Amino acid sequence: MLHDGRQALVVDPGDAQPVLEALQREGLQLESILVTHHHADHTGGVAALRQATGARVCGPAGEEMPEPLQRLSGGAHYAALGLDFLVMDVPGHTAGHIAFYCAAMDGAPLLFCGDTLFSGGCGRLFEGTPAQMLASLDSLAALPDATRVCCTHEYTLSNLAFACAVEPGNTDLQAYRLRCEELRAQGLPTLPSHIALERQINPFLRSRLPALIAAATAHDAVMTHNTGAFATLRQWKNNYR
Repeated sequence: MLHDGRQALVVDPGDAQPVLEALQREGLQLESILVTHHHADHTGGVAALRQATGARVCGPAGEEMPEPLQRLSGGAHYAALGLDFLVMDVPGHTAGHIAFYCAAMDGAPLLFCGDTLFSGGCGRLFEGTPAQMLASLDSLAALPDATRVCCTHEYTLSNLAFACAVEPGNTDLQAYRLRCEELRAQGLPTLPSHIALERQINPFLRSRLPALIAAATAHDAVMTHNTGAFATLRQWKNNYR
């Protein structure tokens, strides 16, 4: 949730009740609901919130969504809370996944990226191809260093365990993992992250580097040869425990 003290917007509300409780607690009116993709854990609360608050809803142009809503594609702009959000097409996790990028919010850029980019990881490829997801991640990695990465799941520790298995010599990654373990031990979130940090520690933004290609090849030389290091890393992560 993002708010200005009077009005609020919420991103990917899988459940209406926590949002309604937060609105009441903070004395806020829900102005907008932003949805990045069609999965139920991101849309489950939309209908109830719309009915309870009259909030505007916007979401991806190419996916089945709870109607009515404003459908948006990459390059479109959406205004809420006096802020301008650029819509980015980021297919891969789903076929029509979008992200919302605000170039300036309280002095720094802000990204709502759904399940495309996580801290230390990326979403599973349920509908898209490795090439699509890699291109989507490239577009997010090209955003300014200070961009705050507001993804929709606290998967950071499990992502970092995999990242360390892939790139054990990355000292930035090791330090970040320790910091995140300390935060979670205190019951605190690791998010938001930042684009500059993700470029240093996230294997899915680093898949073209020699160390990552070598790790992917060591894991599955045939797959890496046929479809590339990124695809190998994503499949490796699918089965990593």
